[in-house]
Amino acid sequence: MFKATGGERVMEIFNNILLLLISVTMLFPFLYIFSVSFSSVSDVLNSDFLLWPKEWVTDAYTYILGSDQFIRSLWVTVYITVVGTFVNLVFTSTMAYSLTRNIIGQRLILFLVLFTILFSAGMIPTYIIVKETGLLNSLWALIIPVAISPFNLIIMTQFFKGIPEELTEAAIIDGANDIQIFSKVILPLSKPALAAFGLFYAVGHWNSYFSGVLYLNDPAKWPIQVILRQIVIVNEPNAALGGHAAMVEALPPPETVQMAAILLATLPILIVYPFLQKHFAKGVMLGSVKG
Repeated sequence: MFKATGGERVMEIFNNILLLLISVTMLFPFLYIFSVSFSSVSDVLNSDFLLWPKEWVTDAYTYILGSDQFIRSLWVTVYITVVGTFVNLVFTSTMAYSLTRNIIGQRLILFLVLFTILFSAGMIPTYIIVKETGLLNSLWALIIPVAISPFNLIIMTQFFKGIPEELTEAAIIDGANDIQIFSKVILPLSKPALAAFGLFYAVGHWNSYFSGVLYLNDPAKWPIQVILRQIVIVNEPNAALGGHAAMVEALPPPETVQMAAILLATLPILIVYPFLQKHFAKGVMLGSVKG
C-alpha cells in the first residue's frame, strides 16, 4: 500500500487550499450576480456590496421573461448551438477520419489545415466571403464559416489514429466499406471525444456574439449574447428588450436587469455541462496522449 511522505502530505494540503481559493474566486461573481438580480431597488441603491438579497424581489426576471425579444433571442441561440454543434461534429469527424486513411494529397491537406491555425483569413475577407455566398443576415452565417475548427480537427485525427488498426482491418475483411467502418466501428469508440469536442463547440456557439453583430442586421435574428451586450455594455435594457410604454413604467433598476439577463443567458450552458463532464477529461486526454 502506498504511504505518502510528509512532503507529499504538505503538498496535498497546499493544493487543496489553492484549489479552494480558486473555486471561491470563480464562484464569487456568480453569487454577486445572483444576489443583485434578486435584490430590491433600495438594497441595490443603498448597498455597495451584496452577497445575499435582504429582500427577495423577482421584478427583473418578470420584466425580462415578459419580453418577446429576449425569449426569441434565447431560442435563436439554442437553435444555433444545437444545429451548429451537430454540423461541427459531422464535418470535423468525417474529415478527421478521412485524414487517417491513405488518400491522395493527405500531406498537402494537413499543411493547409495547419496553415489556417497560424494565419487566419481575417475579418474583412471572411465578411466578403459570407456576403458573396448569400449568407449575410442568415443564421447559417454563424454556423458554416466555423464548421471546422482546425485545432479540434488535428486532435480528433490523432484520436482516430489511436484506435487499433486491427478493428478496421477486420471490418474490411467482413466486407465493410469506409462509410460502414466509420459509422459502425469508429464512431461508437469515439463517444468520449465527440462529447468533449461537442462541449467545446456548443460553448463556442453559445458565447458567440461578434459574428451576430457582424453578419445579422435583423434584430429578430440576434442571439442572446448580442441582446446581452445591448443590456450590459450599451446599457439600454428597455431598447434591447423591445420595451413598450407599460414596460418603461415598470422598468426595474438597470443593475438588476443586467444581472438577471447575465444569469439567464449563462444558466442553460451551465446545466448542460455536468452531463458531459464525465466524458470531457477522458476524451481530450486520450487524444492528447496518443498524439
